Amino acid sequence: MEKTNFPRSFKAYLPLMALFLIMVFVMPRSPKFNYDYKKGSPWMYETLIAQFDFPILKTDEQIQAEQEKNGSVVIPYFRLDSKVAAQNGNALSSMDLGEWSEVKPALADAMAGLYAKGIVSSANELDRDSGEGLIFVQKDRRASKVPVSEVYTQEDAEAHLREVIVGSWPECNVDSLFSAAGIASLVTPNLIYDSQTTELVHDESVRYVSSTQGVVKVGQVIVSEGEIVTAEIEQLLKSYEQEYDKSVGYVGKRGFMWVGNVILAFSIVLVLFLALCYCNFRVFDEYNKYLYLLMIFAVAAIASSLVAREDPSMYYLMPFTLISLYLLAFFTKRIVFSVYFISLLPMLIFAPNGVELFVIYLVAGSVGMLVFGFFNRGWLQFVTALIVFAVMAVVWGAFRLVDGVRGIADYHTVLDMALAAFLSVAGYPLIYLFERIFGLVSNSKLADLSDTNNKLLRMLADKAPGTFQHSLQVMNLADAAARSIDANVLLVRAGALYHDIGKIANPQCFTENQAAGVRYHEDLTPKESAQEIIRHISDGLALAEKHGLPHVIQEFISSHHGTSSTGYFYTKYLNDGGDPDDVAAFFYDGFKPVTKEQVVLMICDSVEAASRSLKHYSEESISALVDSIVDGKMSQGQFSEADISIREINSIKDVIKSYIQQMYHSRVSYPKRKQK
Repeated sequence: MEKTNFPRSFKAYLPLMALFLIMVFVMPRSPKFNYDYKKGSPWMYETLIAQFDFPILKTDEQIQAEQEKNGSVVIPYFRLDSKVAAQNGNALSSMDLGEWSEVKPALADAMAGLYAKGIVSSANELDRDSGEGLIFVQKDRRASKVPVSEVYTQEDAEAHLREVIVGSWPECNVDSLFSAAGIASLVTPNLIYDSQTTELVHDESVRYVSSTQGVVKVGQVIVSEGEIVTAEIEQLLKSYEQEYDKSVGYVGKRGFMWVGNVILAFSIVLVLFLALCYCNFRVFDEYNKYLYLLMIFAVAAIASSLVAREDPSMYYLMPFTLISLYLLAFFTKRIVFSVYFISLLPMLIFAPNGVELFVIYLVAGSVGMLVFGFFNRGWLQFVTALIVFAVMAVVWGAFRLVDGVRGIADYHTVLDMALAAFLSVAGYPLIYLFERIFGLVSNSKLADLSDTNNKLLRMLADKAPGTFQHSLQVMNLADAAARSIDANVLLVRAGALYHDIGKIANPQCFTENQAAGVRYHEDLTPKESAQEIIRHISDGLALAEKHGLPHVIQEFISSHHGTSSTGYFYTKYLNDGGDPDDVAAFFYDGFKPVTKEQVVLMICDSVEAASRSLKHYSEESISALVDSIVDGKMSQGQFSEADISIREINSIKDVIKSYIQQMYHSRVSYPKRKQK
């Protein structure tokens, strides 16, 4: 019956010890910001004080708003030409102003002041509505922002010179002087507009927005105990957390850190070990499957650790859902879900937002296991990837809503999740490499073996058609029974189809294949007949070996009769006065069923064969037949080594009874048409 005791072989614990050492060394070496907080909720911890200076990060919304603002603002860029002032100053000194030569020093000073601030050709170049009233002026290889109000146009500069003369010499006719001396020609632009540099500076201002907005000094209070976490405090905490994870090393004694890592690693490995004990104790006996399972678990833990150390944002790009598919190829969903759940636990320890990632991949992987059973062939695998991506996006979006984020789409994260989902499809073919390396049989392989067009099954249909039909009926019966106890349905189906292939060697020996009038056993003794019957086991194993059937299928051939007897000839031998101490020739030399799948096949094979001998297929007769066969197997100890419970055996019996009743249901008699 069902066993839950621990494996006794030391061999089973060696891989666990290796996994434990791996887990110890992939554990984080630096402290983690272990505070759980949410905007709008009170701070549940002690008052948090900054242990170091750290910059305050801007939110995504702030950065986006600044980029949009910078994109709408264009600040003109000008180069200052210093030669213009010198040339025009020399021209003024040599200019003949006639009776108003005394004005020349005042004009020279005024012009020097104008050129010092800068003169542009027109107001259009300044574009006073852009750049918030600022321009860039490059002087002596340095560019600085200058208010537009401090720069002159040619018109403004000429008007300023006129005001200087009128203010000091009101009797002077300024228009005549300017016209006669050509003073207006001395007012030329010394600020040259640079359109190329203007565009370049504008593009850089849009692309490169500072990600920080101030600094929090060491010793400053970040948040007080019981204080409501507002949007500002939340941003302070995120900024502090990021700087904490980057710059804070381990400050305690290194020995304490190692002790903590050892305990955590041991805890995770222990949970995995207990899950295997409770879900499928027999996995420890299938050593290749056991090693494969631990290898997948170790790879998941190492990948999670490496991503946390290099770039935590890459977590969304990692196809962790592929773990569930790699496990599902060789194990039942019951054990797959448990192991997959535990394989995500290191993520809670390593990742900064471990809870969010854990929930995303747990839900996506669970849904992936469900839909992969329907979309696992050819291009349909991309349907699975699309569904997994949709689930990840929905759960991720739910966390954004909980965080209070509105209207901001993180396209990089969404794209990473899409790539992770489709990498699950791209990485799945590696299952065939694992199948070869570890000597396993995947569910895809079992599905291929169950194709009745396979060469060996066609041979069975041609040479032993009665046995082939029997195998098909057993397969359908075993399929229904296996589903009722969560056994591996694909494995049971394949085992049912091949369990009697040994009858190909001598089909007429078996009643279901005998032609009319054939009496194969008529001239044989009961012992000889029993040996002919029993030989289909060894013949089946030889055929299985020749055609390369997996060992797990060969086990069905050896176990479907267990160590029971050939009942008909055994009883005949004893009734004819045979020696009860000389009956070894009447017993099969196989082994008793060990797995649930092998138990299912043994029961279904016996019931299907025996049901053909019933004269009346009433509910009572079918129930009595099934009960007698199962009880007989149990009394013979055929299930003594099997990992199956009484409850599961009763479930199998109920399903078989219902199935046979439907197979042999009575039909309605068609009325005869009256002759007119």
